[in-house]
Amino acid sequence: MTKTKRSQIYEKDIMQKLHRFLEAQELSFNNEELLKQAFTHSSYVNEHRKSVREDNERLEFLGDAVLELLISSYLFKTYPSMKEGDLTKLRAAIVCEASLVSFAHQMGFAEMIFLGRGEEATGGRNRPALLEDVFESFIGALYLDQGLSVVEGFLRKLVYPKIAEGAFSHVMDFKSQLQEVVQRWGMGVLSYVVVSEQGPAHHREFVSTVTLNGESIGSGRGRTKKESEQRAAQEGLMGLKKT
Repeated sequence: MTKTKRSQIYEKDIMQKLHRFLEAQELSFNNEELLKQAFTHSSYVNEHRKSVREDNERLEFLGDAVLELLISSYLFKTYPSMKEGDLTKLRAAIVCEASLVSFAHQMGFAEMIFLGRGEEATGGRNRPALLEDVFESFIGALYLDQGLSVVEGFLRKLVYPKIAEGAFSHVMDFKSQLQEVVQRWGMGVLSYVVVSEQGPAHHREFVSTVTLNGESIGSGRGRTKKESEQRAAQEGLMGLKKT
């Protein structure tokens, strides 16, 4: 089989995977060259110099900025009592390499990247920095092709639920936020109680509740007392916001 034929088969296989991904996410691209570019690593371009396609480095730059804007906007609106420093820490946790790699794996991006044979042979398809770049590049391409609202819709399905579920609660101080809200509105007195401890010493699970004027407003589980109280405070905060 000739090199050209192998390349054609490879490209067709990757594009089929990309189209299946877009269909599953109910997305489409007007400019498929943008889509290809978003998933093209520099090693592939270097091994196919006759191709006029660019790699994804410029799209990565744009996608990084789009991500920061939309995540910042979401956090600003969702956590009105959170201070600037805490918002910054939370945003950093969401857009850090580990988080973006996790999102990329969830979407199956590792199997959709156009890679050079050398990069492929050294395990580049699952290299964290490469996956982070591809995720940001896809966001940049989606923004250019479909606009900000479509990107936000994608994040609303993939990223925002993780935030709401407390995936980044290790950098969030829900107890302070809840205390601030209660004090601001003169609502009364908060109290935390550990209601149960389960499991062996090396794998303990704590369950805590938070009460407002003696009435339970939230409960939470955690590997430590502090974590369970933070989860309880998070639930209590969400309940107060609804009312």
